[in-house]
Amino acid sequence: MSDKDKHEPQQVAMAWAVHAFTASGIVLGFLAFVAILENDKTAVFLWLGLALFVDGIDGTLARKVRVREITPQMDGTTLDNVIDYFNYVAVPAMMVYWFGFVPDGWATVTAAAIMAVSCYTFANTGMKTSDYYFSGFPALWNVPVLYFHILETGPWTNLIVLAICGVLTFIPVKFVHPFRVNDWRGVTIPMTVLWAATTLRLVLIPPDTENAHEASPVFFWLWVLSTVYFAALSLWRTFRPKPPEEESG
Repeated sequence: MSDKDKHEPQQVAMAWAVHAFTASGIVLGFLAFVAILENDKTAVFLWLGLALFVDGIDGTLARKVRVREITPQMDGTTLDNVIDYFNYVAVPAMMVYWFGFVPDGWATVTAAAIMAVSCYTFANTGMKTSDYYFSGFPALWNVPVLYFHILETGPWTNLIVLAICGVLTFIPVKFVHPFRVNDWRGVTIPMTVLWAATTLRLVLIPPDTENAHEASPVFFWLWVLSTVYFAALSLWRTFRPKPPEEESG
């Protein structure tokens, strides 16, 4: 009897359902790409937000239904990486190119640099530390682009920030993974929910009509608070790493 025959049909169905759920992320990414071509930045961020939600929980679902054991012929990690590269690298690179987030004459080279630098991230076997932080900027280019949109920063500021993110790709600065890192998890999960909720509110503010700070100051400052929390936790673990025996615990 093969390993596949050892599993109940419902177990196999659940495993493939999780793979399908993961794959839905590429559909959401494609819809975000289409929204770029339609010049609808709000829709882009909403589709990417849904894709981020899928990406945030599909790993937990995969471990729960034991997809690696039940569908060994399907490499969920590879599937996830393909989708992540499209959603968090290709789509934001296209946003930088299409929406003029950087100075005139810099759009093509900046978008191309984002695509190229991110290849290192996805090929880096040490992308995550033993305590589940990202090591170096984790190629989540949709995040700085989101901040450019909400904060309405200027093209040169955006270019400098993107350049810094590119450099940080190769430097072992820790970036917190909100669902995997154990440090302060009881605070991190609520902060993640707070960040997501406030981001949604700020993204829904009609573009080119009023800035986020004036339109919704409470949500704006709660969003800033959650941002500061993640930045502080990442910097804390960068400069005060756990002893090796604690990291693996």
